[in-house]
Amino acid sequence: MAKPKVYFTKSITPEGLQKVFGALGVKLPGRVGIKVSTGEAGAKGYLKADLIGPFVKSLNGTIIECNTAYPGARNTAEDHIKVAEKHGFTKFADVDIMDANGEFKIPFERGKHLKYDLVGNHFKNYDSIVNLAHGKGHAMGGFGANLKNQSIGIASRNGKAYIHSAGKSEDPITLWDNLPEQIDFIESMAEAATAVADYLKEQDKPIVYITVMNALSLDCDCDRNQGDPVMSDLGIVASLDPVANDQAFIDMIWASDDPGAAELKERIDSRLGREILPYAEKLGLGSRDYELAEV
Repeated sequence: MAKPKVYFTKSITPEGLQKVFGALGVKLPGRVGIKVSTGEAGAKGYLKADLIGPFVKSLNGTIIECNTAYPGARNTAEDHIKVAEKHGFTKFADVDIMDANGEFKIPFERGKHLKYDLVGNHFKNYDSIVNLAHGKGHAMGGFGANLKNQSIGIASRNGKAYIHSAGKSEDPITLWDNLPEQIDFIESMAEAATAVADYLKEQDKPIVYITVMNALSLDCDCDRNQGDPVMSDLGIVASLDPVANDQAFIDMIWASDDPGAAELKERIDSRLGREILPYAEKLGLGSRDYELAEV
């Protein structure tokens, strides 16, 4: 079997983003949902309008998001839209908070932790999906890129609680009293991401994966106290395989001679972040073995 291709550019520009997407050679029919983190109020690393706006417009895409499980400025649809507007997303696209009107359940039978995935109800309204992630560190998951964007990102508020608790609770209030072993949480993210991929495949809806590897901070865009980048920008990667795309991001961090890379590696490994990759591969979500093609 041929290795999945990961297309790479060092050019973190609207043109670079269009170029790696074009290399995928995929037509996205119908209504296109573009899953981006809108960033918590106070965060600074989220993907900016001037970078992604032209790409989103070219696809006539809708920015899709779900509410957060933690208390903050994005845990209700009304407040979430206000943050999205403040961060510039409504200037170039409609923004759909997918769990504003509830959620639906995607059954998942081959996991160790989750029996299903709970995703925002509006997710079923889209014919094509772009998983457009910002690569960075993460306080709980070690790192965030396409797999996190597809699991925690597409999950409803209750679904986020279910993933974070590794299947113990759907209640965002009791979630924090039901946190599991770290490896169980990491594996639960892989299971949720796989459930979403299975659902899209069954519905014959295409999805593409893009990660912008800039503003590489230790903490996520969901952190209102997100710190400054700890290492220099790497570029943009795109693939039809989310495991390959996340693996390429990790490999570039580990290959970097930037002094700040050590901090990011420590963050990732202290949270068992890289363990999501072999488990996602075992679930059949994708391959860690890939071919890198610079465009």
